[in-house]
Amino acid sequence: MIDDVAAERPLSGRHALVTGANRGIGAETVRVLSSAGADVTLMVRDRSGGEALARTLKGRTHIVLADVTDHEAVRAACQEAETAFGPVDILVNNAGSVQATPFLRATSALFQEMFAVHVLGAVVTSQAVLPAMVNRRFGRIVNVASVAGLEGAAYVAHYVTAKHALVGLTRALATEYASKSVTVNAVCPGYTRTDLVSDSVQRIVSKTGRSAEEALQAMLADAGQSCLVTVHEVAQAILQLCLPTASETTGACIVLMGEATS
Repeated sequence: MIDDVAAERPLSGRHALVTGANRGIGAETVRVLSSAGADVTLMVRDRSGGEALARTLKGRTHIVLADVTDHEAVRAACQEAETAFGPVDILVNNAGSVQATPFLRATSALFQEMFAVHVLGAVVTSQAVLPAMVNRRFGRIVNVASVAGLEGAAYVAHYVTAKHALVGLTRALATEYASKSVTVNAVCPGYTRTDLVSDSVQRIVSKTGRSAEEALQAMLADAGQSCLVTVHEVAQAILQLCLPTASETTGACIVLMGEATS
């Protein structure tokens, strides 16, 4: 019976912290980790969104408020999370944003904004939870990067640059903490069925006059995808990297491309 429970709820007794947790990949990751038995802290900017998600879950949840670009707020939120459920065992750095802009129109402020959200947000959150992970000799950090962190893409040079840096951070930390029983990995999905992609489709529609389906198919074709990745696929990949049995996997960048995945 104990083995059956462990198999169904492999993260029982573990504390997971997810940033950008109230929608899209973050929200589905919260659902999956909670179903796997983890106590989950949702780091969000809007409490109402976090509370709406928390009400749908059977497991223990806690909500902390922080914009990942506000480093003091992030540190305070991580401390609050630890007070609620104990030291963080699993960190999912998911918070992010993107907007398409031709390179010649992309200001230095836009590059700095992308770096602040995708890279420094992950840096500060990871620094807040790593000491306890090292002390307990168990930790799982998963960074939600993107195929754009491994390849190039037009009109999002600022986003591509930040995601490449996040992949670099992942690999650097994986190397530094490999001997301390802390794994650091990244998931790199292609276009995923989220509000961000829907917004991108609508921008193409408004600029070109194409239908939403035509705009979406053009995006997928350019990316070499036959369909959108689902948030559940991404969350399941994150779960696999967070399991106690995943101790030998570190520095990996798991690419998810829907039916086009090789």
